[in-house]
Amino acid sequence: MRQIRRAEDRGTGRHDWLESYHSFSFADYYDPAHMGVSILRVINEDRIAPSSGFATHSHRDMEIVTYVLEGELEHKDSMGNGSIIRPGDVQRMSAGTGVSHSEYNPSDNTTVHLLQIWLLPNQKGVKPGYAQQHFPLKERQGKLQLLVSPDGRDNSISANLNGLLYGTLLNDGESVSYKLSDDRIAYVHIARGEATVSGEAVKAGDAITLSDEPTVELHGIKQAEIVLFDLPR
Repeated sequence: MRQIRRAEDRGTGRHDWLESYHSFSFADYYDPAHMGVSILRVINEDRIAPSSGFATHSHRDMEIVTYVLEGELEHKDSMGNGSIIRPGDVQRMSAGTGVSHSEYNPSDNTTVHLLQIWLLPNQKGVKPGYAQQHFPLKERQGKLQLLVSPDGRDNSISANLNGLLYGTLLNDGESVSYKLSDDRIAYVHIARGEATVSGEAVKAGDAITLSDEPTVELHGIKQAEIVLFDLPR
């Protein structure tokens, strides 16, 4: 079974400093047909204006992944972490029993473009945690690279979840495939460019859920940057 979520059908959130597109119900956008897929609850594509951002706010019992596409994002949290997240970086914050953080665009002239991803944890009430790692874009060119996993395998970031997050960049003519176990489904989000996913044409902001298919085939058309989730049914 396949379900395609087109970019233009997503929810929107607009402020003077923020342009946000919601793949699933979030904040003031509510659609009972799009509450998430498996343990995946949020994919927000955000563009934050220069010298602006999210003031300090709190989360709990959620695995939060930040994936920067362009620009820089400054992170500060109640665990004492402070960092700048750039393209190629992936950040994971385990909210657990509770954590507060802020996210800010430190540039005076450049918009930051990012994906905010939330996934349900394996276990609630854990001690909050933080990790950030750089995955060079050239190492994802033409192949799938594991970015987040439950156990940190293959030099990925470990997280408190039953899921895998991969990333790839595919130029025109480049292809990769991914095998799914019978008890798993795939959710594929096109961050940039154009591609086909198991024969379905998709573009930036589109996503597709695939189940009951043993293999996911990704084929680049126009400088595609893609994230693939392997999730439990």
